[in-house]
Amino acid sequence: MKQTVHSRVIARPLVTVCLLAAGLLAAGAGIAADLQQGLADIQHRWAEANYRLEGGAQKDAFEQLAKDAEALVAAHPDRAEPLVWQGIVLSTYAGVKGPFGAMKLAKQSRDALHAAEKLDPSVLHGSVYTSLGALYYKVPGGFIGFGDKDRARDYLEKALTMNPDGIDPNYFYGEFLFEEKEYDAARRALQHALEATPRPDRTLADEGRRAEIRELLSKVEKKAG
Repeated sequence: MKQTVHSRVIARPLVTVCLLAAGLLAAGAGIAADLQQGLADIQHRWAEANYRLEGGAQKDAFEQLAKDAEALVAAHPDRAEPLVWQGIVLSTYAGVKGPFGAMKLAKQSRDALHAAEKLDPSVLHGSVYTSLGALYYKVPGGFIGFGDKDRARDYLEKALTMNPDGIDPNYFYGEFLFEEKEYDAARRALQHALEATPRPDRTLADEGRRAEIRELLSKVEKKAG
């Protein structure tokens, strides 16, 4: 059967739409791959800097990581994952930087994490809440900083509802409970953290975290008597 002029006119826009859709899908896949590669790179370098470096080398590594995390956020402004990792990098950098500039970094970390929370609070298995909880109990309160033990507990418990068996939420909750002198509860959380399933893409991070858990557990046992 001959194709009419009318059918050819319809077919051409349909082909154009299909090609456009295919192009958009390919572009989306490329953006997603770029995001995942960027996140994996920052995760790996964070573990290296946090667990293998010391002194000036560690500070330099975190300074560069902070810049790269900021660039990843700028490249993906509608995604929560880069903001979470920007918050993690900045909070860790604040911990190693020392008293000069640490509070500024902590506030930047808080702002990045709250921005991620607004976009997607469930992202990365609740890591937003784990990181916010840790930040709010580690930072001083009062006139010095924005620390808040009640908010810290609330965030950490939210993190555990999203990821009850995760190594990080259980570790930080255990550390918080230890600081609050709730030793029995701290022991349970830390022991549960040790039972977490290893993450195949986070081997170094898991090794470092497990060492921290065992060290803290020994302190808990001494305090608990």
